[in-house]
Amino acid sequence: MLLLNTGVLTYESIKEWKEQNISTFKNDLIGLNSFHDQIMRKVLKVAIEKLNKGEPPCDFSWFVTGSGGRFEQGFISDQDHGMIYMEDSEECHLYFKALGEELADGLAFVGYPYCKGYIMSSNPLWCKSFQGWKEQLLAWMESESWGAIRYLQIFYDARVIEGEEPYIKQLKTVIYDYQLKHPKLLKRFLANIMHIKNIIGPLGQILVERYGTYQGCIDLKYSAFVPYVNAIRILAIKEGIYETSTLARISRLTQQKEYGQLLQNCEQNFELLLKYRLSLYKVNDYSDTHYLRIAGLEKEKKKQIKQILKTGVRIHDEVIELIEKGC
Repeated sequence: MLLLNTGVLTYESIKEWKEQNISTFKNDLIGLNSFHDQIMRKVLKVAIEKLNKGEPPCDFSWFVTGSGGRFEQGFISDQDHGMIYMEDSEECHLYFKALGEELADGLAFVGYPYCKGYIMSSNPLWCKSFQGWKEQLLAWMESESWGAIRYLQIFYDARVIEGEEPYIKQLKTVIYDYQLKHPKLLKRFLANIMHIKNIIGPLGQILVERYGTYQGCIDLKYSAFVPYVNAIRILAIKEGIYETSTLARISRLTQQKEYGQLLQNCEQNFELLLKYRLSLYKVNDYSDTHYLRIAGLEKEKKKQIKQILKTGVRIHDEVIELIEKGC
């Protein structure tokens, strides 16, 4: 792995090193995501130093979620992160609030755009003590709101970048235990995943964007990734699987006999989908990483894309049916 070697770390030096080296990983998704992890850890180190308040006042976990949590980031990725700290004291609240704000600004400087949904450690909703997180998760699970269920799904994709590993698993166990006692929670998750962007036409053709900047493209995020990611995540919550990557979750689920038929060809198609995301490295901004141009693709690749899309829709629909039946 490439290592950042520099005398004095600054946001400027991290940004320069990132821009110089990220193209090295245009054929290596695991390497690319490990590279992002390394960049974020360096940003955390600088953020702590810039606070000039010494070492953190208690044990903590800094986590990423979204595509970063699932180890599925492309070349440009926005911010999705949060903070858990052990001591529920005013000193810790103030320290980690300041650290979260510095982190968000540092990551933005280095090249990770602010999250439009404010899923960042700078947002008090995503920067809490361990006890505060337990209370918040329970409140989200008891809430009837669409937003609360969305936040639960986002949290379930959380992966520790730096700090204490066990905190995340312990908090995910709160969600798993709750849904065992309240099976209706899984059905409430369905409200957030019911609608997907199906771009296979009635004659089996791929329906591309007809106008605008992305004319002739398909939106990989909403037409391809979302059906797989959402369906597999619900099954992971149902079965108490704490791995965050979609591929790792598929692997664990297929070890259970009841999911063999349901997830047939799922792993292979999702691996192909990740490769197509990796091909989108000549991009200018975050939105560009979601759109794949269909015109000009070889016939075999168009066939692959169509199969990826069809399999995603099938799995999405069958998981909804399974959860609705209460199986």
